[in-house]
Amino acid sequence: MTKADLVAKISDKLGIEKGDVQATVESFMEEVKASLEGGTNVYLRGFGSFIVKKRAEKTGRNISKNTTIKIPAHNIPAFKPAKVFVEGVKSKVKVKK
Repeated sequence: MTKADLVAKISDKLGIEKGDVQATVESFMEEVKASLEGGTNVYLRGFGSFIVKKRAEKTGRNISKNTTIKIPAHNIPAFKPAKVFVEGVKSKVKVKK
């Protein structure tokens, strides 16, 4: 599902103009991004948490030059789904073989 699909689905479900839903979705994403950039996690009960994860410094390889490089410690955004969300997906989505 793309952002446009999500906007269309919410618009149809709630009977709200697509432009208004688009603005709401964009605003939500901007607020989550701003919070994480400020170092504040976002917790949505029953859905999950947008968190800042810390990555430790590590040694990597530049295979084209066959040299080792140091990758400095850094933070990355991550999403951790709520237990209810995980259980719902486990029970409703078939395992692909």
